[in-house]
Amino acid sequence: MKNKELQQGEYDQFRTFLEQQCGIVLGENKQYLVKSRLAPLMTRFNVESLSQLVSKTLSAHERQLRAAVVDAMTTNETLWFRDQYPFELLQNKIFPEFSDLIRPLKIWSAASSSGQEPYSIAMSIAEYQAKKPGALKMGAQITGTDISNTMLDICKAGHYDALALARGLSTERRRKFFTDSGNGMAQVNDPIKKLVNFRHLNLLDSYSLMGKFDVIFCRNVLIYFSPEVKAKIIAQFSQALNPNGYLFLGASESMTGLSTDFNMVRCNPGIIYQKK
Repeated sequence: MKNKELQQGEYDQFRTFLEQQCGIVLGENKQYLVKSRLAPLMTRFNVESLSQLVSKTLSAHERQLRAAVVDAMTTNETLWFRDQYPFELLQNKIFPEFSDLIRPLKIWSAASSSGQEPYSIAMSIAEYQAKKPGALKMGAQITGTDISNTMLDICKAGHYDALALARGLSTERRRKFFTDSGNGMAQVNDPIKKLVNFRHLNLLDSYSLMGKFDVIFCRNVLIYFSPEVKAKIIAQFSQALNPNGYLFLGASESMTGLSTDFNMVRCNPGIIYQKK
């Protein structure tokens, strides 16, 4: 039987490694999270204990293992149209503001996980254009990024099982934007898929090759970072946004004390941040 316990010193070393690799700050007592996320990798990489797995992870030449560990620790739960109000704000406030653009509207989903957020944005665009023929006449370009190559493969496939489809997706939207592929699975339709381009990005790295955006979504991600890393990420988002562009954070996330580049816009419901 494989040993899935970590000594305190090993856990502390792993916490440091994870923060250096991707900015995520683990709390003092999150051993259970490390255990649940990394235990499946023990069989895959043929190690007998979690202690051995962590020890090998800390070795610089174990690149494949390190990538798999970061993958496992950064994969987050997600759902379609999460919290609803950001997508209502897109259709009721933001799309109308950009409706007369003479270029494509550019939106970035900065932590796309398994694709639900960027595809929800794409569906929102399709719904808006159906209600307002001629609006956003140059279309839109959505970029989805994530640190996990495993998640990006799921995003690019756009193929979801019954459990994933049941989380936040209405029957009407499933009928309109997906094609059933049997066994409860469904595929995102091509017109929606073509709106989204996926690429790998670590939010700790430079965004200079990403270009400029009108709207950035980075929701329920900053909560995992230290204040210093949060401030750095928000500063880089500011540089990546066009003037008057919008930044969406998670409902429990705040920019207080992190940046003066944005005005807070109170909506009903929700809050968004507009670049000054």
